[in-house]
Amino acid sequence: MHRILFGDNQFFGVNHMSEEKARAQAMRFQDIQAIINVLDAAYDEGIRVFMCTTHDRIEEICDHVRANPQRYAGFEFYPCMPYAHKYANAMTELGILGTLNKVLPEGGMVTGLFKGGMSLARKDLEGLIGMLVDAEMKMFKGLPTPVIFLQNVVTDLLLGLGMKDALRIFADHVRDRYKAEPGFITMNLPMALDALEAVGVDNPIICANINKSGFRMSGGLPVYEDAIANRRFRPIAMSVFASGALAPREALEYVCHQPKIESIVFGASSRANIRQTKQLIDELSAA
Repeated sequence: MHRILFGDNQFFGVNHMSEEKARAQAMRFQDIQAIINVLDAAYDEGIRVFMCTTHDRIEEICDHVRANPQRYAGFEFYPCMPYAHKYANAMTELGILGTLNKVLPEGGMVTGLFKGGMSLARKDLEGLIGMLVDAEMKMFKGLPTPVIFLQNVVTDLLLGLGMKDALRIFADHVRDRYKAEPGFITMNLPMALDALEAVGVDNPIICANINKSGFRMSGGLPVYEDAIANRRFRPIAMSVFASGALAPREALEYVCHQPKIESIVFGASSRANIRQTKQLIDELSAA
């Protein structure tokens, strides 16, 4: 994996500390060209990975990159699925069955599951997960997607329900169908590690909040530090700035001085912030 990944929260009004800032960002990036301008700035600063949700507007970004292959040579996408709000909105309008029939081409299978009382055998679960992943991946056709992530809203739901096998099914489908590495985003790193080890997902890629202040780190900072130091997995650190609560150098010194953290994902809205963050990561990683 690349050391530095560029995220998309800022484009879609996600800010964990300030609703006002989130609204302002959402307004600013209503124009797709505004998003492209920031991605171009990140690319020109040497960042080659866009770790993004499967928000409907990402499809426009994919179309733009496909149309300009020379401009984006070496550029990769790390899709993160599903985009929960898309399904939540559809559920409100169409209900569960209507939503599944909308996003999946094989509506007959979905209808059959519901007529059978939604009793999901492993074969049914494999088919359903596979179709959902395939539906989300359509927008990335022809683009490099070497790592494909399961979003924390689903990862952590499956952990809570004890459906660990579903994590393995996702991993197997991503490897078999897309020749990609499966990744898992979680708000509970220790529990996710336990579950993935239990179902035989070896040396998993896990993206979790990792920051000096322990912001949104379920179980607490010492538990995460112990896992990073002693357990076998490939960590990606997100929320490294604790949503702005930490100064950039202080935040990145903490993350970069943990040698087992493979990648750092961050979002920014300006070339100056992108440049500053990348330079700090490069400097501190080399120290």
